[in-house]
Amino acid sequence: MALLLLGSIVVSFLAASAAPTPMYALYAAHWGFSPLATTVVFGVYALAVLAGLLIFGRLSDHAGRRPVLLAGLAGQALAMVLFLTASGLGTLMAARVVQGLAAGLSLGAAGAAMLDLDRRRGALANSFAPGVGTGSGALVSAFAVQYLPSPTHLIYLVLIGVFALQAVGVLAMRETAPARRGARREALRSMIPDIRLPAAVRAEVAIAAPVLFAVWALAGFYASLGPSLTATLLHSSSVVYGGLSLFILAGVAATAVLAFNRAEPRPVLFLSIGALIAGVAVTLAADSADSAAGFFAGTAIAGVGFGGGFQGGIRLVIPLAGERERAGVLSLLYVVSYLGLGVPAVVAGVLVTEVNGLLDTAREYGVAVIVLAVLALAGLLLTRKAESPVQDAGSVAYADAGDGTWAVQGDADDDVPVPGRLEEQALPCGAGVAGLDADRAGIAAD
Repeated sequence: MALLLLGSIVVSFLAASAAPTPMYALYAAHWGFSPLATTVVFGVYALAVLAGLLIFGRLSDHAGRRPVLLAGLAGQALAMVLFLTASGLGTLMAARVVQGLAAGLSLGAAGAAMLDLDRRRGALANSFAPGVGTGSGALVSAFAVQYLPSPTHLIYLVLIGVFALQAVGVLAMRETAPARRGARREALRSMIPDIRLPAAVRAEVAIAAPVLFAVWALAGFYASLGPSLTATLLHSSSVVYGGLSLFILAGVAATAVLAFNRAEPRPVLFLSIGALIAGVAVTLAADSADSAAGFFAGTAIAGVGFGGGFQGGIRLVIPLAGERERAGVLSLLYVVSYLGLGVPAVVAGVLVTEVNGLLDTAREYGVAVIVLAVLALAGLLLTRKAESPVQDAGSVAYADAGDGTWAVQGDADDDVPVPGRLEEQALPCGAGVAGLDADRAGIAAD
């Protein structure tokens, strides 16, 4: 139940971030601001998330997961109140800043807590939840705008109720990373932005980061230009159709995450880059041919690339992070992802409103995403596969080898010396431990 609760927090935070998007047209009509102002509001949110991730991303590794999650839920509820009472562009931007900081504060903590509970299922949930939240938030909000009364209030009231229930659940949940002695000083120190990575994950992050940037730039394409492209191709002004392309992308991505769950991360990354390139190419061809069916088909193909690329990147890196490094490492991966989501989307918004128009900007954005994917592919091909410090085995035994290493006995014919320490098992020197699952033993290289 705790894993479901934590996954629901990630889903609700990403859904809340997408919820205002279908309502921007209503806000613009009511308050009279330009399409460029909408782009600025989105950019402010992206910057706030990045600031939250850089400042608070490692906090829960020292202060505990529960206090950080509760603070994030309180921040999200405050953002919803600001949306409810918004009277102009200034209040709308303030709401997005608070929402972005709350997301940056909590996403790493929630993801790390899921890994604390179950490393394998936690990695799956970290890959699955963001796509579900992003896609469902946009579509549900669009339905509210189209069919329900007072949409600029109703959706935020519902989200406040969701955050309140989740806060009750967090209060009832056991702490998965209790604060240690001297944690207050370490927690304060952790809020000084630091982009250095633990040595154990650097090689894998170098492989995963270009892929994560590319797949989230793809999501930015559909989030920023998808509604307008859909409206043009379908010759409809319905906001539901506007949220449909992002929903298809995210829904297929979530399915791909489940389908690739047992596959090795690197092959998944190769397949995902290929699907991303093919999907964007089909989408651009459909735009030129004025084909709505082709547009949605390309979106579905691209969704395989989005889901597989994000999952492959997460699963390549996170298993190597130590118990007290998980939130920080995961937050840095989110930083890369949000840079990919935010920067190209803001540039596209400026181009649409001030320079090129919709179709030319869509083609340029699509080509840029393909170029990013090709660069990520080149990085995968040039980077040799890093050897993992842990062999994935079923039933194994660990015994002190007497020279500062642990000898792993089990399925292999010979003992395998593994340099490092048992992160999650407090064992006296010289003790042997039989029958531990290798995934849960948590061996990390020094």
